[in-house]
Amino acid sequence: MARIVRAEVFMVDLKPKVKRTDAIQSFDSQQTPIVRLTDADGIRGTGYTYTIGQGGEAIMSLLQQTLVPALIGADADNIERIWRNLLFSTHATSVGAITSLSLAAIDIALWDLKCRRADLPLYQALGGAKDRIPLYTTEGGWLHLTTDELVSDAVAAKAQGFSGSKVKIGKSRLAEDRDRLMAVRDSVGDDYEIMVDANQGFRLSEAIRRSKMLACVNIAWFEEPMPADDVSAHAQLAQHSHVPIAVGESLYSISQFKDYLHAGAASIVQVDVARIGGITPWMKVAHMAEAYNVSVCPHFLMELHVSLVCAVNNTPWLEYIPQLDDITTKGIRVENGYAMPSDSSGLGISWDDDKLARLTLPDLSFSISAD
Repeated sequence: MARIVRAEVFMVDLKPKVKRTDAIQSFDSQQTPIVRLTDADGIRGTGYTYTIGQGGEAIMSLLQQTLVPALIGADADNIERIWRNLLFSTHATSVGAITSLSLAAIDIALWDLKCRRADLPLYQALGGAKDRIPLYTTEGGWLHLTTDELVSDAVAAKAQGFSGSKVKIGKSRLAEDRDRLMAVRDSVGDDYEIMVDANQGFRLSEAIRRSKMLACVNIAWFEEPMPADDVSAHAQLAQHSHVPIAVGESLYSISQFKDYLHAGAASIVQVDVARIGGITPWMKVAHMAEAYNVSVCPHFLMELHVSLVCAVNNTPWLEYIPQLDDITTKGIRVENGYAMPSDSSGLGISWDDDKLARLTLPDLSFSISAD
């Protein structure tokens, strides 16, 4: 029995390497709560979650006051039972971002612990469908960048072996978005994919209008065109658009993805392992999407998602945005535009304990142990 005897929880605040802006926000910092669970045999699993600038304190409070105390003495192998019990213990705040993000840190730690006990890499424990995944990059496509900067980054990414680039859209005039995208297309040719992301910035009528322009530029997908809670509008857009519609980073439950898939409102599912509540629900969404013959291209968190997308079959892409460089000893392995999951047991993330200690916010740290 892998009885949990100790939990340590702390938070670091990471600054992005480059300026990140989109149609609705600027990504100024990444608050990163981290959960470490130790079992009676001394084996430790680490999980984490994140917010973009705000909300980390609320996650830490929910972990300390409600979720983490319930873990002490539990059998860490019963991941499904623990996830379900914790979800129902927070029924007054579920479904919601803070609850899902909090559950994710625990669930990820449990999977890391389970894989370390079994001496298996995460991607193999979850299915081992493939050993590499093509990368597309988002780091050079932010909305504030000039057209020349967008072009330069896409050309460089193609030369490095990347298969695609994502460009943020949402300029006040359609013509400006079009001209920026056409400049990138002309520079990289038709054998390189361009994705676009509106970050929920449009109303339905404008999303339909822009989708016609995007089709002319041969865009791979139209991401988060409208507010994510409007399933009906996305279903209407999908009926009009010749560009696939991608949704998921702002959805926080399995059922929300079910509603999108049932309505035919998304051609690409972008489930985020932190925002959905962990690896346990992420896998359920991925398999549900496969039943609908829909691809999964997850949002952000590439250091963890590389193992998840290699665990299942319906995953054509991994998004490249370096996230954990400041607190790890090495990044994911990339060769010729492909990312490879780690063969080490557990998540395969090489945490740097010294850096973590230096960046930890002491007022937001706590630990709980068995008596």
